[in-house]
Amino acid sequence: MKRRALLALTPLAVLPLMAQAQAPQTVRLLVGYPAGGAVDAAARQFAPLFGRELGANVVVENRPGANGTLAGDVVVRAPADGNTLWFTASSTLTIVPHLVKKMPFDPVRDLAPVAPLITFSNVLLVGKDSPLRTLKDLVARAKSGQLSYGSPGVGSSSHLSSELFADRIGAKLLHVPYKGSAPAMTDLIGGQLDMMFDIIGSARTHVASGRVRPLAVTAQQRNPALPEVPTFAELGIANFDQGGWYGLYGPSGLPAASVARLNAAARRVLAQTELQRQWSEQGYVVWPGTPEGMAQHAAAELQVWKPVTRGISID
Repeated sequence: MKRRALLALTPLAVLPLMAQAQAPQTVRLLVGYPAGGAVDAAARQFAPLFGRELGANVVVENRPGANGTLAGDVVVRAPADGNTLWFTASSTLTIVPHLVKKMPFDPVRDLAPVAPLITFSNVLLVGKDSPLRTLKDLVARAKSGQLSYGSPGVGSSSHLSSELFADRIGAKLLHVPYKGSAPAMTDLIGGQLDMMFDIIGSARTHVASGRVRPLAVTAQQRNPALPEVPTFAELGIANFDQGGWYGLYGPSGLPAASVARLNAAARRVLAQTELQRQWSEQGYVVWPGTPEGMAQHAAAELQVWKPVTRGISID
C-alpha cells in the first residue's frame, strides 16, 4: 500500500529517469573478425565475465573487414568514455601496418592501450601421410625449393610465421593463400599442401583426430594444449618464438582513471580459474599486465615483423 501510494505521488516524468538509473551500463566490445572465428570466440568467453566485474552489459559487436582495422576505426571515432572498446589480435597492430599503403588510423596516436589478455602460439603442421616425419626432414625439403604452404590469407599470423620460418632457415617457400584457415586445412589434410602454420587453438582438434601431424610450436616453452610437441628452439632453430596475442584497447583520450578501472576489471577476469582452464585447453596463455607493458610489447613486435613483411602487400 505504501509503495502504491508513493508511486501515485511520483511525477510521471520522473519514472523514465528512475528506470534509466536502474539500467546497467552497456559497453560495446568491437571485434574485427567474423563471428565464429578464434578472436570472436575468445571475446565472447571474456565479455560476460568482464561485464560482471564492471557491473555492465558487455555486448560483442563484429565489424569484420579491412584486415581487422574496420573495428579499430569505429573505436578511435567513439567517445572516450570507456563504453566502446576493441578486442583485437596483435596482427592488426603489428603486421598489417607494414602491408597496407595507409592505415585508417594511427595505432599509437589514436588508441589507448587498456589491457593485455592472452598470448597464443602457432604450430607447424604436415598431413598425416606426409613423408616429412620430422622438422629436419622438412627443412631439408624446403632448402631444395620444393615446399608449399597454405595460410588463411596474406598478412595472417599463419602467413607471416611461414615467411619468418623461411627466413630463419634460408629457404624459399611457395605461398598458397586461402580465404580462411578451414579450406587451407582441408587441402593440407588432403595432401595438396606440404605444410601449414595454424593457431594451436584451432589446430588441436585436427591433431587429436590424427589427420595432421604437429612438428614444432612457435613458443619459448611447450604449450599445455600440445605438451608432446617440441619448440623450435628444442629442435635447433633459435629465435623463433613469435606467436601472437589479444589485447583490449579504447580510443585515445580515455581518462587514466577509466583505463585503470578497466584494466583492473580485466585482470580480475584473467584470474578466474575456470576461464584459465578453458583458455589453456584452447592453447592460450593468460597475460595479465599493464597498458604500458602491452604498448611496449606491440612496439617491439612491430619492428620484428618489418623485415619479414618486406615485399608483401595486401593493398
